[in-house]
Formats: sequence, structure tokens, C-alpha cells
Amino acid sequence: MCKVSVICLAYNHAPYVAQALDGFVIQEAPFRFEVIIHDDASTDGTTEIIREYAARYPEIIRPVYQKENLYSKGINISREILYPLVRGEYVALCEADDYWTDPRKLARQVAALEAHPEADICTHAAEVIEAGKMTRYYAPAIRDRVLSPKEVIIGGGNYVATNSILCRASVWKSPAPFREVLFNDYSLQIQGSLRGGMVYLKDCMSVYRFFVPGSWTNRLKDKEARVQHHRRDNEMLAALDECTHGRYADAIRTRCALYDAEDGRTNLPKRFVRAIKKRLFGLVYRFQK
Repeated sequence: MCKVSVICLAYNHAPYVAQALDGFVIQEAPFRFEVIIHDDASTDGTTEIIREYAARYPEIIRPVYQKENLYSKGINISREILYPLVRGEYVALCEADDYWTDPRKLARQVAALEAHPEADICTHAAEVIEAGKMTRYYAPAIRDRVLSPKEVIIGGGNYVATNSILCRASVWKSPAPFREVLFNDYSLQIQGSLRGGMVYLKDCMSVYRFFVPGSWTNRLKDKEARVQHHRRDNEMLAALDECTHGRYADAIRTRCALYDAEDGRTNLPKRFVRAIKKRLFGLVYRFQK
């Protein structure tokens, strides 16, 4: 038994995976944790690096190796492969091209959720790196506080960094109906916040890389891919509206309007879009260099 199960997806991440694994094994926590790292038949040496760490830290690293690439076959790796392997009370996320920087990250997030039994998810500030340079932060607040479901909905998928998420395993493993429409980090953030908000810690404890070859952010550089992704988000939000009986209708309409404005599908006044973004993301872009 362990307190936290860390989920890490890897595929051809040889330049980065050691840094991700280092961020896991340096964690100083008063509880046991495990790292379930899934290698999706990498061909660039990622597998060998994972094997080395698994041999050095067998009490922490639990590798899963594939002989064939499952993602290309449309298999949802988290749901179909990793769900049965999770033993922790909490689940933390970090893909192999990102990494953690604070050795007390897990301990602090678990303590934060145990201090807020009404909440199901905890996140924190994170640096963003593009082309090897820090460009900005994911930082929706300047102090520790609980973010409301409305703030999380309007914030969208880029409100917080994926590698900052720690949630109760019961939420991660039991998707709400709207997460069945779209199973991604954004819908997880929303589900995790619905019961008692999202506990947010202002300190930066991880680094999120943008535009790594093969990454989600790199694929979304293509406008059509980005538009399709926003449409799927809108479908998920419509299902959320139905599930919550219109409780968050205003926030959902605002988020959908922002997507439409970003994709050029609306005549929404630019000053309105700027005002919303300034309110939501002013703290993020304040740190830009």
C-alpha cells in the first residue's frame, strides 16, 4: 500500500525522461509513494533509461513496457492500462517531458488536501519552458487559496499545468459523465473542483515544457487541430452543463465564447475578450520575460 501513485506517460522522451525521474525520486515525504511509468514502445533509448532507474529505485519506480505502440491504436492508456495498477489514495500526474523541482511537492499537496477534506484536487504554480527558455508561469493566483469551479471552468485547459495536479484516486478512477465525452486533463480539473473547489498553492514546484516534438502542445500549433480540440471541449462543457443542471451555465458560456473568439468563429468585441483574459490570465502573463 502507498499514499500516492504518480502516473507518468513516456514515448520517445530520451532527452527528458531522466530529469522527470529525478524529480520523482528526490521527493521527501512521510509516506510511501510509487511511480507508474508507462513506456509506449519507445525507439530512442527511453526504455533503457527507465530500466536503469527501475533497477536503482525498485521501491519507487514501477515500469510498464509495451512492445507495440498503443496510442497509435487509439487505446486510452490511462483508463485501459493504468487504472488497475494504481494503489495510492491520491494520484499525481507528470508526463516524461516535464519535471518536478520541489522535493516537498507531494508532501505539501497531500497535506493541503488532508487539510481540505471537502476538496478533491490540488494544483500549484509551474514554470513554462519553450525552446529551453523560461517564458512564463502557470499561476492563476498570487496566494494559496481555493479556486472555485467557475474559475476552473472559465480558465480552460491551460489554467494550471498538468504536472501540478494531485487528486484523490476516487475522482481520477471514477469519471463523471462529462468526462466520458472528453477524457482529458481539463475535464479532470473540473470534476476535481466540483465538490469543494481546487486547492491552489502559489509556490512554483514544477516545469512544463511547450512544443516538445510529438507533444500535445506541439500538435495544437496547427490551427485546424486546435479548432477541433476546442470543439471537443465545447461538447464536454455541454455535457457538464447537463450534468450540473445549469449551475455553471454562465461560466460555460464564457469559456465557449473565449474558444470561439480564439478560433475566429464569433464577432465578439475584442475589448470583451481582452477584459476576460486580463482578469483570468493577468497573473500568468505578468511574469513573462
